[in-house]
Amino acid sequence: MENSMSRFITGSVVKRTLKDIKDNPERSIRNLVDMALQFSGGRFQQDFFTTAQTMLQNENSAYYRLVRDIVSHADTDRLYTFGMNLGYNGCTAGAQRIRENEKKLECNIPWTVAIQMDSEHFEEKEKQYQITIQAGEKLGIYVWMLFCMKQPQKSLLLAKNHPDSAFFLFCEPEDLTSDFLDDAADLFNLMLVVRYDESTSGMCDNLRELGVLYSVWYQYGQKDTESIINGDLFYSVQQLSPIFFVLLPNMECLEVIQQLAHQAVKDARKEQSYHTILWELRGDNSLIDAIISDDTCAIYFDIAGNICGGGKQIESAHHNLFQSSLTDIFVSACPKKAYKTV
Repeated sequence: MENSMSRFITGSVVKRTLKDIKDNPERSIRNLVDMALQFSGGRFQQDFFTTAQTMLQNENSAYYRLVRDIVSHADTDRLYTFGMNLGYNGCTAGAQRIRENEKKLECNIPWTVAIQMDSEHFEEKEKQYQITIQAGEKLGIYVWMLFCMKQPQKSLLLAKNHPDSAFFLFCEPEDLTSDFLDDAADLFNLMLVVRYDESTSGMCDNLRELGVLYSVWYQYGQKDTESIINGDLFYSVQQLSPIFFVLLPNMECLEVIQQLAHQAVKDARKEQSYHTILWELRGDNSLIDAIISDDTCAIYFDIAGNICGGGKQIESAHHNLFQSSLTDIFVSACPKKAYKTV
C-alpha cells in the first residue's frame, strides 16, 4: 500500500488513541469513532462509523468490555498493524481501488477472498499463492481468509511476504504447536481463528499470554439452529474472549438455516449483549461487499483452486486459481452487467 497523507494522518490518530485507550477505553473509542466519521469519504465508512457511533452511546454496551479485554492482553503495535491493514488498506483505500477497477474491468471484485489449502498443496503451489495475493492487492483486496487445517505453519509465508494485507488464518487447536506460535507471534498482520471445541479454551489462554490476536470459529448446521437463535452458543463462546466469533455453515446447511443464523447474528450485534463480535461468514462477507460495490460477490477457492460461490463449485480452467490469473477469473466468472452468484 502506497504511503499517502490520508494514511499518515489516520495512522497518527490510531497510534495516539491506542496509547490513551488503556487509561480510558470508553472515551478513547468514542473519540476515535467520532473522528473517523468526520473524515470518512466513502459510503461504507460513513455507514459503518455512523452505526458504531450510535451503538457506543450505550454505556452498558458489551463492546466496551471487549475493548478493555483486547488492550489488556494484545500488543499495541500488533493492534495498530492489523487494524490499519484491515480498516484502512482493506476497507478504505482498498475499497476505493476495488470500485475503480470494477469500472475499468466491468466485473465484480470481492473485498475479501477465502482460500482453502493444506501443507502439501502449499509446497507445490506456493508461487501461485504468492502471485494471487500480489494480484489481489493490485485490485484492492487486502483482506484474506486462509483455511489451512493441517500443518498451517507453511502458510505463514503469505502473511510474511505481504505485510500490507490482513490475514485471518482458520485452523484447528491441535495445529497450534509451540513452533507454529513462535513463528505466528512475529507476524503483526495475522489473526488466528481457532475452531471451537473442547480443547479451544486452553489454547485461547496460551494465545492471550503471547499477546497474539485471536478469534474463534464454528461450523454450524441444522442441529445448531436453536442454540444460535436463543444465544446459548454465543454466550458459551464469549467466555473465551475472542475478538470475533465466526459462524461458518457446513456443506449440508440449508439456505433457510443460514438466513436464520445470519439474522440472529445481526440481532445480537444490534443488542450489544456479547463481548465478542459475532460474524456469520457467508452472510456478513456478502453484506460488506454489497455496501462497497453495490453488488454481492462472495468468492472462495477450494483446495484444488476451483472457484466456489453460493455453495457451488465451478470446475473450469478459466476459474481455477492455478491456471488463470485472479483478474481473468473475476472478469470471466463475475461480469458486472450480468453477474449472478456462482
